[in-house]
Order: sequence, then C-alpha cells, then structure tokens
Amino acid sequence: MNNGVGKIAVLSSGGDAPGMNACIRAIVRAASGQDIEVVGFLQGYRGLVQDQHIPLGRREVGNIIQRGGTILGTSRCQEFHTPEGRCKGAENLRQANVDALVVLGGNGSFQGAQALAAECGIRVIGVPCTIDNDLAGTDYTLGFDTAVNIALDAIDRIRDTAESFERLFFVEVMGNTCGAIALEVGVAGGADEVLLPENPTDIEVLCEHVQRGFDHGRRSSIVVVAEGAQYNAQKLDEYFKEHRERLGFDLRVTILGHVQRGGNPSAFDRILASRSGVGAVEAIARGKYGVLVGVVNNQVKMQPLEEVVAHKKILDPNLIELAHVLD
Repeated sequence: MNNGVGKIAVLSSGGDAPGMNACIRAIVRAASGQDIEVVGFLQGYRGLVQDQHIPLGRREVGNIIQRGGTILGTSRCQEFHTPEGRCKGAENLRQANVDALVVLGGNGSFQGAQALAAECGIRVIGVPCTIDNDLAGTDYTLGFDTAVNIALDAIDRIRDTAESFERLFFVEVMGNTCGAIALEVGVAGGADEVLLPENPTDIEVLCEHVQRGFDHGRRSSIVVVAEGAQYNAQKLDEYFKEHRERLGFDLRVTILGHVQRGGNPSAFDRILASRSGVGAVEAIARGKYGVLVGVVNNQVKMQPLEEVVAHKKILDPNLIELAHVLD
C-alpha cells in the first residue's frame, strides 16, 4: 500500500555524513517494493532550484552502502533561502510529478524543508544526517558514530607520540554548537579534559589540572576540544604560548577537521541509515508528512519537523558527569 504515491524525490543537504549513501539505497529499495519511483536531486537544494535530477533505481544504488559522502552531492544554496527560490524548487517538483520529498540533512536543511512545506504545500520527510548528533527527535544522527570512531582512532595514535615525548596535546574535533563528538571521544579516549561549547572553560583551572597530572608522574596529557568551545584549539595554543615560561608545558595542537566526515560508515551507521530510509518510505506510504524519521530507544519514531527545529538537543548529563569522574 503506497497511499497513492507514484514518485518521490530525495536530496542530501548541508554537510555530508557517513551513512547518507546507505540511506539513499534503503529509500530506493524500500520504494521499489511499494512500486514507487524515485528521483534524486543533485547538489541539495541547489539542484532542486536548478531542476537537476536523475532517476534512482536498484541498479543506481548498488554497491554504495559502504561508501562515505553522498552520490547525490550537497551544497549551500543561497537562492533557496528566498521565497522565490523555494517556489522555483516546488514548481520543479510538480513538473517532475513528485508526490513527496525526502531530505537528508541537519537542522538548517529541515528548516528549509519546513518552509517548502508551509509556503508551497510540498509534502516533506526529514532523515537526520549530521555528524554533530545535535537534532532533537532522535537518539543518534547518521554519521555521528563513524565520526566518533574516526576521531577516537586519531587520538589513540596521538597518545603514542604524546607518551614518547611527554607532551600535552590539544585535539580539536568538530562540533560548533554541540559538544557530542568531543564528549563521547573524550570519555572513550581517556582524555584528561573535555572542553564543550555548552560549558564555560576556566583556563587557569585547566592548566592546574594538567600540571597536577604531570606532577604525579603522568607521561602525557590529552585534552579534547570541541571546535565551538570557549577556548578552541587555536585560542588554547595562543594562551599556552603566551604563558609558556610560567606553565612550562611542551604542547602540540591537532585539528582533525573534515577528516571526521569522510570514510566508510560504521556498521552502526549503515544499520541506522537502512532503518531510517525504510522508515521514511513507510511514513510516506502511511501519509505521514512534515516529520523527522529518527530512532528513539531503538525504535523508529516520527517527530514533527517544527518541534525538531525548535528544540536544541541536550547533552547527556550522565556522560558529562562520567567525563568529570574519569579525568
């Protein structure tokens, strides 16, 4: 039962995330089982505005479940930020006889999808794809687990060098407004401190904590820093250089950056992507639109997009406390 839906479209928007391809594959294969045709718009909302789309069948999505990035591409589209641009995109959907649009992305992408629905009457579904894991309405977003494991692998390698030279390392991970990656990597990687955007940093207390560790015989120190923290890696480096003589630390800074977005998705992200993609098609078949398809307590759930974009996800306080206990 496809609820009278004959064709759907899918696009990936905003930052790419490992698992997007696995999700596209799941959408296409689930839709095929419902006799629903699928087209993919290229380069996110830019492709929607410029009417650039391709057919997506089972052959087109073969052998992509293990690939990072997105076969559809993604971009930032200024024109789509205007009502005129959104109307152009909506008209292109109608001309292509598309009954519903599935958007793979994060908060900004879903704000765009919500506007497209409100202003132009387009039926939309959101699938949470962002390494930041900062969306309400789902326990995990696609790409988060992979990004954490990539960063963790890097920290394990850095620790070997830190031990050899008895150095302090600041390792900056992605997370401009949400410290989820930093928090999980910090706990799993045995970091001595984790600096989060959500919490202020007392730089002198940080210095004292690191110094105590070296005084007690520690051979190295790893501090994980979210890029949006009050003191990011660059500011920390500047501070420690300015006070090098007083502090006496030999330190290095490593910024992991976009390496966390690339690479093959983890098994967890491939399964999450598959469940989310199938869930999106099932929502369409049931006539459920304007929702985010996420996973809560290991169950596929649908949350209204307007609630998702209106609420900021809160970091797990128990995990924050665990990080403090173990530092």
